[in-house]
Amino acid sequence: MKTVLVAAVALIDPDGRVLLAQRPEGKAMAGLWEFPGGKVEPGETPEAALIRELDEELGIETWGSCLAPLTFASHSYEHFHLLMPVFACRRWNGIAQPREGQSLAWVRAADLRNYPMPEADIPLIPVLQMWL
Repeated sequence: MKTVLVAAVALIDPDGRVLLAQRPEGKAMAGLWEFPGGKVEPGETPEAALIRELDEELGIETWGSCLAPLTFASHSYEHFHLLMPVFACRRWNGIAQPREGQSLAWVRAADLRNYPMPEADIPLIPVLQMWL
């Protein structure tokens, strides 16, 4: 089974809320809510992938020094195995805007279970609830 490396980030605003993005129609797992991020390209670090993805998907700028390793997800889907390092980030420039047709929501940690998520993201909820 192929392993896919994806990096994700819990963007945390000054009120302690976490940003979730809803996968748009036409993409796999459309309608589910996830932490922003994306595939790590060959030769790219997870931090560099997040910096690139946050700019492309949300129009915000951050730096490697602002990405704190938090946890990781390891989950087997039907056709691939997902390995996903997850970072926390509290500092960035700009206002997150949906640039790829996704919806965005700033969510309190206690409310994360109210948002349907991909299977790999669900075990991240208690980690975030404990950390925030």
